[in-house]
Amino acid sequence: MELTRPDIIIFDYGDTLAWEPVPDFLRGWRAVFRYVSENPDGAAPEDAKNIGDELWQRFSGSRSLSAARNGGWEIHEWQQLRTVMEALGLKTSVPLEEAELILMENSCPSFLKPGASEMINFLRSRNIPTGVISNIGWSGNALANRLGRLFPLHSFEFVIASSEYGIRKPDPLLFRIALKKTCPPAEKVWYCGNDWYADVLGAHAAGMFPVWFNESGGEPPEKADIPCLCVGSWREFTNILMLN
Repeated sequence: MELTRPDIIIFDYGDTLAWEPVPDFLRGWRAVFRYVSENPDGAAPEDAKNIGDELWQRFSGSRSLSAARNGGWEIHEWQQLRTVMEALGLKTSVPLEEAELILMENSCPSFLKPGASEMINFLRSRNIPTGVISNIGWSGNALANRLGRLFPLHSFEFVIASSEYGIRKPDPLLFRIALKKTCPPAEKVWYCGNDWYADVLGAHAAGMFPVWFNESGGEPPEKADIPCLCVGSWREFTNILMLN
């Protein structure tokens, strides 16, 4: 496949640029409770986690891939936080936005994928702009904050979190929104992600060139005649870019 230099490369976040271990929301709520200023019923972090788990079970159906294909919706973390805290009568000494960051960082730490930092540094050295589109319930501000810590020397042109829009990949609307934030035509935009359906098919539907970040080396889950670059690591991706 003959490749031409992209005008911008957009990335997925989870399991693409970074990975997260299994979340520990009890640990997260214990951290939030250090900032609780009013607790009339003597609620414990376990109570908050239980309500959060119940809400997540209710919401999870709307966030599935099958739901996304049929108009499924995303849930914003602030809705869940507000529901949990007001149901327990809790007030905190920090605003909701900060409480979210505390919950996120203590529940769901994040670690860079091997070679991701070097790859991003290479793109910056070649003056290739970057952006992010992520299916994520955390707010766009929380995601941007995390990316800023993971890549402290880099500035993404934009960060799109599905929580801020109510829709999830592979809905092409999210990709089209990203195109509105960039100047190049869709065919000059590369989109990199690990999920065949959400990332590869979604980007292709919007006219972007998909890059499948396929660490496992597996075959596509379905036969599709889609022009696509498949890479098994960010080092491989960087080496390919060096040749173009």
